Amino acid sequence: MTEIDWVYMAEVADKVGTSVARSWNIVEKDDVKQHILLHAYERRPMLEEHFHNEVFVWEFCRKVGRQFASAERDARDVEDGRYYYTPDEAKMALGTFIYTDEEMGGMLGKRDDLLSCRITDNLMSARNDAKMAFNRLQKATQAVLMKRYVYGLPPVNDTERKASNRALDALARQMNRDIRKVAA
Repeated sequence: MTEIDWVYMAEVADKVGTSVARSWNIVEKDDVKQHILLHAYERRPMLEEHFHNEVFVWEFCRKVGRQFASAERDARDVEDGRYYYTPDEAKMALGTFIYTDEEMGGMLGKRDDLLSCRITDNLMSARNDAKMAFNRLQKATQAVLMKRYVYGLPPVNDTERKASNRALDALARQMNRDIRKVAA
């Protein structure tokens, strides 16, 4: 085991913080640096094991910095006062993928009763947002979403269930990012 050189670690965290702050305008360099160093301190045993590997140290810092920036962006999205898609709304939008646009248009107002409106304009816009976001996801994530939420196949085990929940969260996050790009 190698002892951690905290001066070197702070230099790397500073450089990574600068890079992340330049790419993610939502965060400040010093906040990223502080988060990287805190994360490194909390994971000292694992970091000591691999500290001799310079590439590992840089990748560790980059990953932690990007995760911090992403979490800050997600927090801002929830609190910015704009519409925010939830995973349940993303799931409802995915459920409409089995229909063509013409079929969906023909269903507007047809299955309504006094208590609810099953196909609404909101669902149509959510469907469009989901389509756009779906195409930006990785192919493996798309396959999980199609299997579980479009085709309706149940998960085989707990791992598959968790993967489908993570994929649904990823879709909702991407939908929210996309609508904020359009609004900006």
